[in-house]
Amino acid sequence: MTVKSAGIVLGLVIAVAAAAQMLPSTARFMQAMNASMEHMDREMAAALMNGNVDHDFATMMIPHHQGAIDMAKAELNYGKDPVMRRLAQEIIVDQKSEIDAMQLWLTKNLAARKK
Repeated sequence: MTVKSAGIVLGLVIAVAAAAQMLPSTARFMQAMNASMEHMDREMAAALMNGNVDHDFATMMIPHHQGAIDMAKAELNYGKDPVMRRLAQEIIVDQKSEIDAMQLWLTKNLAARKK
């Protein structure tokens, strides 16, 4: 087991222990947040890099932005504060737009390289 994996496992153990002492909705929120971060980390680690800085930046940022969207959805599902809920809504819209822009750039860049 790598140090990073051990750290993730330890973080999950701590989160589960803390969640056991929380209200059910808070525990579900923490589970959703942890799941979002784990998924984001897996997707970022699996991103196909090619050594082109611009390509690699976009490839890594797409799962990062999706992680932000998933976390914002957890806020909308469990959060109560209207300011935080509005911020979560804005994050979803903004991050989706940026993902679309990066995917478009990647598609155009790939097409240009094939010419």
